[in-house]
Amino acid sequence: MSVKFIGYIGFNNTSEVHSGVRQRALDIDYVNAAAKAQEAGGFDRVLIPFGSNSPESQLVAAHAAAITTRLGFLVAHRPGFTQPTLAARQLATLDQLSGGRVAVHIITGGADDEMARDGDVGVSKAERYARTNEYLDILRQEWTAAEPFDHKGRWYEARGAHSLIKPQNLPVFFGGSSPEAIEVAGRHADVYALWGETIEQVEDAVRQVRRSAQRFGRDPGFSLSLRPVIADTEEAAWKKADDIVERVRANREAAGLPTSGHRPANAGSLRLLETAQAGRRDTRLWTGVAALTGAQGNSTGLVGTPEQVAAGMLDYYDIGIDHFLIRGFEPLDDAVDYGRELIPLVRAKVAEREGRPIALAG
Repeated sequence: MSVKFIGYIGFNNTSEVHSGVRQRALDIDYVNAAAKAQEAGGFDRVLIPFGSNSPESQLVAAHAAAITTRLGFLVAHRPGFTQPTLAARQLATLDQLSGGRVAVHIITGGADDEMARDGDVGVSKAERYARTNEYLDILRQEWTAAEPFDHKGRWYEARGAHSLIKPQNLPVFFGGSSPEAIEVAGRHADVYALWGETIEQVEDAVRQVRRSAQRFGRDPGFSLSLRPVIADTEEAAWKKADDIVERVRANREAAGLPTSGHRPANAGSLRLLETAQAGRRDTRLWTGVAALTGAQGNSTGLVGTPEQVAAGMLDYYDIGIDHFLIRGFEPLDDAVDYGRELIPLVRAKVAEREGRPIALAG
């Protein structure tokens, strides 16, 4: 099993350590530098995020693809706001223009207020996943159908739908921890995306998704999102992690944001927040920022020297993780460090393990 690395282009060179409120203003110089640095650093793809107040992910990916030659792009995309027939053609066009370097990360969405900002009001969480399932059925049919087709479902209706442009190879990434999400993942995910949790929790999630996928004759890959904190010594790395926690705490307090008592709306954040109450887990797993922020998004990491963090990542590889989405708290500098210090080590360790059976049964 090979290993792939996914980086991140978050529109500007800031993170939780710079502001208590997420900043999504578009800094073109940063986007250019981040794309080129992560291509040079050996990343396979970079995630372009989606948000109701963010720059448009497909357009940013198109720009970054034009200034790189090898780097792939994982475009976050939310069903419900674009007709699936149109979205299929948009993504296929981007895939063709980039030379087959595009994947899509389907973000169903969980927070009602965030969804409402884009006009998605009055749809329950279960209904959103049902809509996503139908959306992906149509998306894939647009990508593969040789002849026009009709569709009439609960959420969408199309007559004579047919796309003349097809993607070269456009994988679908998908995440979500609820039973509804696991069902959709089994049916549609080429790669199932998880946040950084304990080995036991990740192993259980992999097992659940594999069982779901087997019912549809599918065998997805698995991606784990982490915020690695590395330094020359283990002591220095943990001090760096502790400093990050204090900077995030100060920024949230200054912005009037809570640092405890969180009640996140989605199942994944709830479980991750429970894990975060224990602080350090599995030797390297660090949940300090997750505890402060309510486990919103990718907020856990592995801490240590590059060698130690690489070894920690291999523990996840051995239970079936074949993609790692890694991003830091100093976005550009950390991406450069990962490309120089961490990615080569993990690739070397994986090469040593090739031929060994994966420990986790389906």
